[in-house]
Order: sequence, then C-alpha cells, then structure tokens
Amino acid sequence: MPLDELDRRLIRATQGGLPLLPRPYEAVGAMLGIDGEQVRRRMQAMLDAGLIRRIGAVPNHYRLGFTANGMSVWDVADDLVDELGERIGQLSGVSHCYRRPRRLPVWRYNLFAMLHGRSREEVERQAEDIAAMLGPACAAHDILYSTAILKKTGLRLNES
Repeated sequence: MPLDELDRRLIRATQGGLPLLPRPYEAVGAMLGIDGEQVRRRMQAMLDAGLIRRIGAVPNHYRLGFTANGMSVWDVADDLVDELGERIGQLSGVSHCYRRPRRLPVWRYNLFAMLHGRSREEVERQAEDIAAMLGPACAAHDILYSTAILKKTGLRLNES
C-alpha cells in the first residue's frame, strides 16, 4: 500500500500514541483537519495492508504496581502446545503468550508466557498454577525476570 501525504501525517500524529481521551480518533482528526471516521478508515486500511500490526493499549506495568515481571518459559509437548498456550494466554496475570521454536540442545522451551505480579512470590504462584494446568504435557519450565524496562514504540516514519 503506497502511503500518501495524509497517511504520513496520520502516522506522524499517532506514532507517539493515541491521545488519552474518550474520542481519540476525533482528536487526531481535528489536528489533521479531517473527521474521526476518516481517521478510523485510514488506520483500518493500514491494518488491512499490514503496515500496522495492531492498535492497542501498552500499559506501563511498573506504574500499575506490577513490579515483578517474568517471562515464564515452558517445555510443552509439541502436539499440545497450541491448545495449552491458548488457555494460558487467557489467564489474568498473563499479558502475552506465544510459541517459539526450540533451539536444541541449548534451549528446550517452546512456549513463552509473560507473567506480571506485585512480587516474585506472586509470579511464582502463577507459574505453579500454569504448571498444574499443563500437567504431564510439560517436561520443564523456568522464569526469566525482567531487569530493565524497555521502551516500547509504535510505527515510526524514516524521514531521511
């Protein structure tokens, strides 16, 4: 999908995030001189074309009080990993869950689930609950705790 000047202006206006207002598309449209419905249509076209992967909130877990954040990694039977991953991804303490290829013999894990808690003990309890859910389908697991906050950014235009 070729970008026209309005698309470029729309990306520049939203690349730092949508305004935290009840009607963010209308606010962006007002900055660009178009209506909110046109903003929605253009953003949907960019989604459909694959220029934008998703539009969603990116919470700062630390500011919400979730200071113990750990990537739980699981060695799950390959024939069950998709089904069990779907169940884990629906748990309240999990922000994202996905399958990745194993890198044997060094890395045996094929299922990843980011766990958030107010303490490491809370994260470890969540991991215990997941281990119980997985049962014999899980051969091993571990938790890799975050040591730094990484800045997440959205689509950026290369203006050079």
